[in-house]
Amino acid sequence: MSTDFFEQTIRDNLVKIKSEGRYRVFADLERIPEKFPQAIYHNKYGEAKEITIWCSNDYLGLGQDPRVIAAMTDALEKYGAGAGGTRNIAGTHHLHQILEEKLAAHHGKEKSLLFTSGYVANLTALSALSALNPIIYSDALNHNSMIAGMRYGKATKKIFPHNDVGALEKFLDADTRANPDRPKIIAFESVYSMEATLGKIKDIVALAKKYSAITYLDEVHAVGLYGATGAGMAEEVGVMADIDIIQGTMGKAIGQIGGYIAGKAEVVDYIRSIGHGFIFTTSLPPHVVAGAIAALDIIRNTPSLRSELSTQAKHLKQQLTAAKIPTMESQCHIVPVVIGSANQCKAMTDRLLMRHDIYIQPINYPTVPRGAERLRLTASPRHTDAMIATLVTALAKEWQEFQLPWLA
Repeated sequence: MSTDFFEQTIRDNLVKIKSEGRYRVFADLERIPEKFPQAIYHNKYGEAKEITIWCSNDYLGLGQDPRVIAAMTDALEKYGAGAGGTRNIAGTHHLHQILEEKLAAHHGKEKSLLFTSGYVANLTALSALSALNPIIYSDALNHNSMIAGMRYGKATKKIFPHNDVGALEKFLDADTRANPDRPKIIAFESVYSMEATLGKIKDIVALAKKYSAITYLDEVHAVGLYGATGAGMAEEVGVMADIDIIQGTMGKAIGQIGGYIAGKAEVVDYIRSIGHGFIFTTSLPPHVVAGAIAALDIIRNTPSLRSELSTQAKHLKQQLTAAKIPTMESQCHIVPVVIGSANQCKAMTDRLLMRHDIYIQPINYPTVPRGAERLRLTASPRHTDAMIATLVTALAKEWQEFQLPWLA
């Protein structure tokens, strides 16, 4: 392939992506710690204005919390900016050890292991487990990071329809009869963020016990938000002790960056010993870990944050319904609004930003299927009733101008 042909092929693909409305444009934002969810938006003309963010994964605003910022500042001054390399080469910083102990205790597990992101945690853990030649049963709506991890190794992957425990049991029953000694892993999520549905955790745990399968639960959108101590949806429904491996992130409710797994000591040690995404990646900087420790302590000791988030998410749903703006049926704090066209989705978010000072990032393919493009709204304890009213009024106005059938 010549260089010219290669470059032309790239240009053609970019033109196609843009024509389909799927070209991703980054909003140039400055978050304002003392005013979250407000931020400063910079447009391409060098102009700036204050906007309200309605699509952040910093669900509790802890990435902007002064206590977290103070802990990070102290660690930065004490330890410097970087980790110095991988933990195998540069050593494990004492703060890594502290956070891993806290995360393990948070989920009631023997041990936890830090990664540089939730994506890397899933990719590394599931690829390491796949090397054991298991059958992995995967919910059809599992995150891309889980799917990527399952592709490695010798695993046989079987996909069951989303939350269809009947189909899952048929797989488990047939495979147990055919090969009872082959390891079996059920991989699923607690909160499916694009659909706003909840995984059937209790039902899957029951099946895992019946068929001697391992449970691998992605709790990234639930940690900090559900359960008596904020450990996640497994804690909320009372089966956290029955989950074999819990995967979480510091990049959402904890307000930092990084991911982790938690489980039995030998399982975590195995993944630590062979997982490429851990072995060959520079570890998290100490000040980031310090911020995560501070945020985790706040989460455990401040249950009111969870109740405030629940209240505002419920209020948002009620106001959208009252304005006759249909949303997908949400079982959690996330509120998806399907538009169904990539171009219209991008145009809608552009109008909200330019006309109403509201920032929502369009969700397009491949994150969701073509024809299911959507807005994904996330309230936080810091979104006021006035902010919700402004959002709903703006959405209703723009839908009428788009002449979409929902408000006809």
